[in-house]
Amino acid sequence: MTRNISQYRSLLCSALLLALPSTGAAQGWIDPGTRPGLVRPAAWQVSRVATSIRATVEGRVARIEVEEQFRNDGSSIAEGTYHYPLAGEAVFQSLSLWMGETEMRGELMDAAKARGIYEEIVRQRRDPALVTLAGHQLLRAQVFPIQPGETRKVVLRFTQVLERQGDALRWRYALGPEERGSAHPDIRVTLREPARFGRPFSPTHALQVSGADDRTVAVSDAARGDVEILLPLQSTAPGLSVITHAPAGEDGYFLLYVTPPELSETQRIGRDLTLVVDVSGSMSGPKLVQAKAALHQVLGTLTLRDRFRLISFSSGVHAFRDGFTVADAAALDAARAWTSALVADGGTNIEGALQEALRTTRGDEARGDNLRLLVFLTDGVPSVGQTQPERLAALAAQQAATTRVFTIGIGPDVNTYLLERMAQDGRGSADFVPPDGNVEQTVGSLARKLRAPALVDLQVVSSPARIVSLEPMRLPDLFAGQELVVLGRYQGSGTGPLVIEGRRDGQRVRVSTTVEFAARDDDHEYVSTLWAARRIGALTRTMRLEGSTPARIEEIRALALRHGIVTEYTAYLVQEPVIMSAQTLAGGNLRRGGPGGTALAAPSIAAAPPASAQTGVGAFQVAQTSADYASANSASEARKFSERAQARSESAMSKETRERVIGGRRFAPHGTGWSDVNQRAQRIVTVEAFSPAYFAVLKAMPELRDAIALGDDVLVAGTRVSVRIHRTGQTTMAGSDLMQLVKAFRGA
Repeated sequence: MTRNISQYRSLLCSALLLALPSTGAAQGWIDPGTRPGLVRPAAWQVSRVATSIRATVEGRVARIEVEEQFRNDGSSIAEGTYHYPLAGEAVFQSLSLWMGETEMRGELMDAAKARGIYEEIVRQRRDPALVTLAGHQLLRAQVFPIQPGETRKVVLRFTQVLERQGDALRWRYALGPEERGSAHPDIRVTLREPARFGRPFSPTHALQVSGADDRTVAVSDAARGDVEILLPLQSTAPGLSVITHAPAGEDGYFLLYVTPPELSETQRIGRDLTLVVDVSGSMSGPKLVQAKAALHQVLGTLTLRDRFRLISFSSGVHAFRDGFTVADAAALDAARAWTSALVADGGTNIEGALQEALRTTRGDEARGDNLRLLVFLTDGVPSVGQTQPERLAALAAQQAATTRVFTIGIGPDVNTYLLERMAQDGRGSADFVPPDGNVEQTVGSLARKLRAPALVDLQVVSSPARIVSLEPMRLPDLFAGQELVVLGRYQGSGTGPLVIEGRRDGQRVRVSTTVEFAARDDDHEYVSTLWAARRIGALTRTMRLEGSTPARIEEIRALALRHGIVTEYTAYLVQEPVIMSAQTLAGGNLRRGGPGGTALAAPSIAAAPPASAQTGVGAFQVAQTSADYASANSASEARKFSERAQARSESAMSKETRERVIGGRRFAPHGTGWSDVNQRAQRIVTVEAFSPAYFAVLKAMPELRDAIALGDDVLVAGTRVSVRIHRTGQTTMAGSDLMQLVKAFRGA
């Protein structure tokens, strides 16, 4: 076919402003053309093969260039329409289509009735995944014909003014649905003035910061969903940034990001650091080699403002020196030699190690405002002296009132109750290293975190709205070079200062920022999911430490159901799906297979095992999952931890019982569709796929979007009411009815 360049230059671009809240830019897509002689949609094989997003930040302006490549894998010429959802706050510059080395630019023109056009696109494609892109301006461009086997490039350029979020600037970019076979987007941000900012942080994705003066920021995990990056403004004082999410009809959520101050060596708080390492026989080999390397890393973080103790234990207990030692060069050289000489042998005397670590000798009195830290590393259960984990935990709690305790369990033979109890009572954290994990990496990460205390004893002292939940409940200490991420919920609304107070050098230090706690804010849905992951981590740990209660079990179940998070207390029923009419369910009984089926009892959930039984592979995995969730700092981390927990759950099932897992929910086939196996609600509302009611429901309840991507016959379980997307059902829904549906689905 001879290419007619003049035909290609007749490119038409239209900007369609959707009457929905905007979030960020997103990947584009191509719809099939319909002119006679073109490949029909049924044989459409044009796919996106690469996406590159480059942002350059200068001042408060980000210049964005998006490059996407599409390939025609079919046997016929393909032509279609390129669509790109543009951020509402973005200023369009240019859209270019490339034919080889020839660039053809489009013209931006206004268009009306954008929402209707957008929804018609979704209806025509009957693709639920496109709903995730709703809420943007929409660019349209006629795409030139693509020959079989050829790849075409689209380049879009626009600018954004970065919004101020407390003491940080925020850049947002929303990705479209993940396409099978396509490469993950390559997202990079270049800072023209890196000295203006502290270390970048993302509440949604893992970041890799590199280059001179931390100039380049890249999203290092598989990018999907909304990407947000906070650029803290450089300051010698702590900074605050707050991101909120307030769904209709329920309490709001917020993410509080505390940026540590820039401190000189003389300004940071000194440490009294005690390192306790297990050298019992089970630690021999690679574990002890890694543990020694880890201790050397920790010793390398000490300065003259710090004091330290080294303790090893097996059947007996041995200390480097009696009491704390000032971390001068000579003492550190001696400590390294002592560490290198450690050998593994004997039993596990945890009682003796704790007594020695918490013993106070002459000269051990607090040194000024030094922060006392205890790092306790073991790979086994106590076998010498006191072996009851409850009594050992009580011993640690009695003597460590002013000490932050951090425990590290290596392998499945540890007693998870003891390590979690010590960390909880000591306002620290518990980490668990799997048998094939890297001890040195885990301890090294903790050492870097604890390197330079900046503020301790933090607490929220003032807020424009009532804060009803914080995760973690007690704010951890703030360390230089480490972001502090706190998740919470609030009631009501208001605008005003959010004030946090901490202590340094015996003085109280206050930091504040103006916050708007909105009554309704549909943006930043990931904040609620991240809060739920933190909350589930705390609840599951509390269940094992303090025992199960019906209220705790139900809260975990409801959170897991609402936010798609896998937990050991979530009842995934592998059985025939339960789908019935509202009339059938009116009597309050759930039945298998329809009205004539057998009544189903509510799933039973076992109580937490006694402390002495909390060891072995199962207990280790459960504790590791809780620790993961409780420490999640980004939505991608929470998603990764849930997928890891799901994989563990899957490994325990036979091939026949495995169904589809979407967004942390398990779906079983039912007829021509799918049913959420957690269905227990007494009422089901059926909505016709791609109807006005369908779009209204998905806008009000974005948590349904992953599930409905399964097709146009899906039942999603809610708390008091479930939602079924079907080929027939309600086509419209009044605003008041929608509000009631949302509340009942979420259990608000």
